[in-house]
Amino acid sequence: MPKPFHPRRLHRAAALAAVLAGLLAVPLPTAAPAATPTATVPVPVPVPGDPLTGSGAVHRTELAAGQLTGGTARDTVTDSAFALPAHAAPPAHSFEGTLALKGLSTAGGFRALKDPDGYGDTAATRHLPPVDIALVQNGSHLVPAKRGLQYTGNPAWNLAVGPGRAWNEDSDGRRTRASLPFALVERNANCVHNGALTFLFDATSISEVRYQITTETCEYFQFDMWGQVPADYRPGPVDGAEDLRRAYFSEVKDRLPTKPISALATDYPDSGVDVAKLGSGITPSALSTFGFYFGGVHYVGNCRTRQGQYPFCGQMLLPSYSTAKSAFAGTAMLRLVQRYGPSVARQKLSKRIPETAGKTAWRGVTLDHALDMATGNYFRPGYETDESGHVMADFFAAEPYADKMRLALSSPRKARPGSKWVYHTSDTFLATRAMDNYLKAKAGSGADVFDMLRDDVLEPIGVGPDSLVSSRTDNSPGGAPFGGYGMFWTQDSVAKFAKFLNNDHGTVNGSQILDPKLLAATMQRTPKARGMTTTGTKPMKYQNGFWGREFTAADNPAYTTPFYVPFMSGYGGITVAMMPNGATYYYFSDNNEFSWSAAVTEAGKLAPMPGGARSDRNPLHLQAHP
Repeated sequence: MPKPFHPRRLHRAAALAAVLAGLLAVPLPTAAPAATPTATVPVPVPVPGDPLTGSGAVHRTELAAGQLTGGTARDTVTDSAFALPAHAAPPAHSFEGTLALKGLSTAGGFRALKDPDGYGDTAATRHLPPVDIALVQNGSHLVPAKRGLQYTGNPAWNLAVGPGRAWNEDSDGRRTRASLPFALVERNANCVHNGALTFLFDATSISEVRYQITTETCEYFQFDMWGQVPADYRPGPVDGAEDLRRAYFSEVKDRLPTKPISALATDYPDSGVDVAKLGSGITPSALSTFGFYFGGVHYVGNCRTRQGQYPFCGQMLLPSYSTAKSAFAGTAMLRLVQRYGPSVARQKLSKRIPETAGKTAWRGVTLDHALDMATGNYFRPGYETDESGHVMADFFAAEPYADKMRLALSSPRKARPGSKWVYHTSDTFLATRAMDNYLKAKAGSGADVFDMLRDDVLEPIGVGPDSLVSSRTDNSPGGAPFGGYGMFWTQDSVAKFAKFLNNDHGTVNGSQILDPKLLAATMQRTPKARGMTTTGTKPMKYQNGFWGREFTAADNPAYTTPFYVPFMSGYGGITVAMMPNGATYYYFSDNNEFSWSAAVTEAGKLAPMPGGARSDRNPLHLQAHP
């Protein structure tokens, strides 16, 4: 499948200059005096699964209490050392306050595993950015006050911290042990490197904090990072603490029902489905995670690391890359059309983007053209030739809005708008700007197109807080959203989003959120409106930011009538395929492998694809379509 872009040419020069200007753009706060002990915060609504029922008799061989109070991190250790153990006892202490790590700019170790362009040559890249996070606790669950992407000001890394756990072990000397997942997100890009940190605490004090990164979804930069540093714990009330506890209870309760991927075969024993085919075709060491939604159940795969399994698989942060062209830009169009009518798609970019003034190449180009990659403006027409060229490399590297917009508008007119498909991530950026300005004209100057997507679509369908933030220009929450990349997923959020499109047909609780006619065409359910025909060795369809791949008897003799599978695709090896029998298969990987036709075959054993042959071993399971 296509590689949406080559971001390894991104911001090295800018990062080097920023390093010379000063490593820590956001200084760590100084320690506050120890607070007096406070009573355990009452928890009126425990998270499902609490309270813990273990005895605390945990046999620990890594990161024991002595190591966290006076040890040294010499390398990464098994990731199970950061996981909630089987016999964990309920936490004796409740954490509420701020955790700040100290000395990060020089601490720890770094080992580059794949770095052809020398990202690891800069000092900032080899160390964590500032970590200063407010946390509250709900039973054994430790919840950050801020979720999703956080701009740190660091020249290399932004940060995301996910919900973790707190528990007691007999050997920890009456202190409570905590562990949290976190992710480094490449500044001005979409690579995500996942790690975990752990520490001991009581009412007023904290041990040193051990951290490590042992996995990523990033094709061009892969590394291990580890360290152990002193920390400040400032106990005290966190704004909105009770709301945070209640929100996390609801978040966990409302996640899709999950089972391990192996349960698919046991739930449908007469289907002949081979679960080993799910995830096949992808190099195991490059596979971050995968999953399969069918019949109301989310069947989840593991989350591999170089040190075993990631201890917070459900919280592993996953990059969108060009799946954002579908999930953000394309879906925003579907929502705007539902709100304001079909004329939205015909809006001229020259009317909605002031920077097009005087640029005749953009006359007549509509929002629909830009989302279909059919602006008629390009340098070379070959399959992704422009996308991998120097102009697009400069576009991705540009952090300021003005630079990004100038480069996005630099392609010359070569064909009539709507007549030829040429893949440009910059076209999606332009479409996103046009939609944002259209929305401002309709809803007021304070409107923002990603905020509309968040409020009208993502939050109503139950997407978690980790996926409710988008990367923006100027490395700032006030910048313009990228549109064509820069979103983030977890297993639950990507499955819910696919279910919303593929099974719920753009509705929430019976209310139509997305325009049904345009959605049907986008999802390849309207044979007379397939979209643009792509170039490449195996042409496909492309419409409104979504791909469509045709399957015929050449793929499987059971496919007696051809059918299309709409899908979202992301750089490095990311696919979310939404099959017309109600199944969804997704995987996140980083070795440029796009192999998922076997998953379509296995899905067809659970419920026939349109035109697929039926047999006693291939019954139509109506529960596939809720």
